[in-house]
Amino acid sequence: MKTHEHSTDAAAAAAQDAAAQDRSGTAAAQTAEQDRRDAAIDITTEGLPDWLDPVARAARTIEPQQLSRFLPPASGAGRQSAVLVLFGEGAHGPELLLMERAGSLRSHPGQPSFPGGSLDPADGDQETTGPLRAALREAEEETGLDPHGVQIFGVLPRLYIPVSSFVVTPVLGWWRSPSPVGVVDPAETARVFTVPVADLTDPANRVTTRHPSGHSGPAFLVESALVWGFTAGVIDRILHFAGWERPWDRAKQVPLDWRA
Repeated sequence: MKTHEHSTDAAAAAAQDAAAQDRSGTAAAQTAEQDRRDAAIDITTEGLPDWLDPVARAARTIEPQQLSRFLPPASGAGRQSAVLVLFGEGAHGPELLLMERAGSLRSHPGQPSFPGGSLDPADGDQETTGPLRAALREAEEETGLDPHGVQIFGVLPRLYIPVSSFVVTPVLGWWRSPSPVGVVDPAETARVFTVPVADLTDPANRVTTRHPSGHSGPAFLVESALVWGFTAGVIDRILHFAGWERPWDRAKQVPLDWRA
């Protein structure tokens, strides 16, 4: 009887050791996969066109309060997300990639925006490369962009959108190798378009929006669209800190309705 008990105990111990090894092997594999993903994405300014240097410099020094008065809650609450602020060079010089959200969406319907969305667990650590990967992934899903043609050259401080509780990391990209873009899913995206930076800096295209709630902010009338809200705020601050802003009439207002 004792021999049988010892045999059973030995078998159980062996099984436990095997299970522990399996868990250890799985954990090691997961760590290796995470390390591989992290190594596959980087922030670099090498090879940027000269005209983007002011944006890259601003990204290294700008403080959150200089971008917006809406900053992430100190409690850590909020839905972690990222957007891709993608600069390219088109027929009319430097340009930005934007999209118009589908009118049927619950969050910010019909509003022009940067490509982007919530972080997924597969994106990795939200404190390091997670926002970078999320910005590229969402841009690919929404516009068909090939992320391999994008060079990430900076990250702006996290900002907050109170109406949707999004904590947003703006990721700055250079469209090193442009790829075709367009609407991938009409349920999410109404259209995809680029806007020349020259049009964004043109004082004739700049206005102030005023919401019935009393909130006002910068906006742009470009490409048959009114770009306002979070997206316009980020563009406005980039133009300012890059030294590209031209004097414009801030008294020129465009009203928004309650549905905005």
